[in-house]
Amino acid sequence: MPALHPLETALAATWPPQQWQDVTVLLAVSGGADSVALLRAMRALKTAGEGRLAAAHLNHLLRNDESAEDETFVVELCRRLGVPCEVGRAEVDQMAARSGEGLESAARSARYEFLQRTAARLGARYVVTAHSADDQAETILHRIVRGTGVRGLVGMARARTLGPAATLMRPLLGFRRAELAVYLNDLGQPYRSDSSNHDLRYTRNRIRHELLPQLAEQFNPAVIDALLRLGSLSGELQVVVDKLVEDLFGRCVVAEGPETVRIDAAALSGQPSYLIRELLATTWRNRQWPMQSMGFAQWDLLAEMVLSSCKSASDRPAKRTLPGNVLAESSAGQLRLTKS
Repeated sequence: MPALHPLETALAATWPPQQWQDVTVLLAVSGGADSVALLRAMRALKTAGEGRLAAAHLNHLLRNDESAEDETFVVELCRRLGVPCEVGRAEVDQMAARSGEGLESAARSARYEFLQRTAARLGARYVVTAHSADDQAETILHRIVRGTGVRGLVGMARARTLGPAATLMRPLLGFRRAELAVYLNDLGQPYRSDSSNHDLRYTRNRIRHELLPQLAEQFNPAVIDALLRLGSLSGELQVVVDKLVEDLFGRCVVAEGPETVRIDAAALSGQPSYLIRELLATTWRNRQWPMQSMGFAQWDLLAEMVLSSCKSASDRPAKRTLPGNVLAESSAGQLRLTKS
């Protein structure tokens, strides 16, 4: 067995092969530096076990010949490495036009839908993406700019559920983009450069190429490390909050049918508004109600309905309809939520 590169050894320590070598693992490979580094490192670590590695590449059909060349590059690289490659195509510009969401959001939705569908067809236990520490810092800063709470400051989760049987893994979150570039250079491994990554019409690109460099130059040269530390500390705080909310949820939230939940507001008397908002968000997630349009104003309104439900009827908002057609009704000592 050839000696491992230091980055491969570090990845093995982060996500030991013993945890994934006996199941099917699907790698998301765009052809860019980070995903090619993921493919090469995972292939180097896959030396035993009954499972198999497979790659998935989605052609967004946005850059004409360049997109086609990316697809060809990934397919050929996978062939050379002996890794089966699944290719999908999505007309993302048309999807964005139909849905009304931005191109970035439509592309992301298309990728994850493709990955989930492919994982289900292959029976993959893990779907692995190549998000790096730099991506994590950009995500945290993006959320700060848009407005977020503590949960949003945590950034991307290292692992989360993707469909009924697969787990999405991001094992490179502890690696800087520059480390991955050095790794590829040491291997003599070429990769593709996506010209759209420099298009400043996209928010993510403006954060990467304008805002972060300006912050590093004018305010803090270690701004990436500062953002990552903020995410880590926020994650520790969120663990504490989640435990408190779990206890409150068990005591105060009662299902009254497939689409109705009753919250015992009297039992929440004296609790901080922050915990009540977190309890409500947890209720939404557990019921799988749509959260995309639920912002601070909506959560704060619901928290006020909970806190005021023990007051006289004239002092409390009795009924509100929330995004996703969820009806909130306040009565003496309780809040009832019904999804229609």
